[in-house]
Amino acid sequence: MAERAGGGRRRVRALLIGAAVLYVGALVLVPVASLLRGALGDGLRPFAEVLARPDVLSALVMTAKLTAFAVVVNGTLGTALAFVLVRDRFVGKRLLNALVDVPFALSPVAVGVVLLSLFGKGGLLRPITDALGVEVAFAWPAMAMATAFVTVPFVVREVGPVLEEMGTDQELAAYTLGASPFVTFVRVTLPGIRWGLAYGATLTMARAIGEFGAVLLVSGGVAGQTETATVFVYRALEDRDDRGAYVVATVLALASLGLLLLLDVVRKKRGSRAKAGG
Repeated sequence: MAERAGGGRRRVRALLIGAAVLYVGALVLVPVASLLRGALGDGLRPFAEVLARPDVLSALVMTAKLTAFAVVVNGTLGTALAFVLVRDRFVGKRLLNALVDVPFALSPVAVGVVLLSLFGKGGLLRPITDALGVEVAFAWPAMAMATAFVTVPFVVREVGPVLEEMGTDQELAAYTLGASPFVTFVRVTLPGIRWGLAYGATLTMARAIGEFGAVLLVSGGVAGQTETATVFVYRALEDRDDRGAYVVATVLALASLGLLLLLDVVRKKRGSRAKAGG
């Protein structure tokens, strides 16, 4: 009887494993294999030739710049916002906390529309930007704002719980010993939140690299000027430049894979720190 029950469990496990492999293979491995075939089917030389094209380089550099901007802005302001939400009490705190998650719920296309309603032709703030001689819509500023907006929550939501876990005892002890707020932050607080900050920054990078909808609307997608890597892939497919689309999509996929590996490293570091008690 026990042997029969054990055999039944093994069959169920084998069935579940087979279904999982089939699921991952159909949704991940097959598309990735097709992408690599399109990008590397004729060898590395055509792949390198596409990467050397000015429009491809421009799109990749633009993506790198926007990603760096989002990481710096949200790494800095996101950490500050996490401090405010965790350490302070004030009227409207719950509302502010809820607003942090708006980018998770709001469609990126809607973000683009909002920015155009502010800075596009006839936009609410267009007279101000015109008076200052600053071009926002269909230029770098709007692209940077769109990318920063969609990545707002990541650092806040990763650093906040770490701050709650840390408490304030170590900081108060540093103040008692005469340390300034800046020295206390650098010597006490920052080391305590570093892995949460690193995890949030990595998530920010991953989200920024893959952003498409909002950036497409506010950039205009001008090749060599306001085109990101994701927008390039879209345009390349529209122009039947399949090889260009495959190559850039492969670069994005490799970047995403690298970030996944980095996330795994940071996750393990966070876990080891938690077990060690800080």
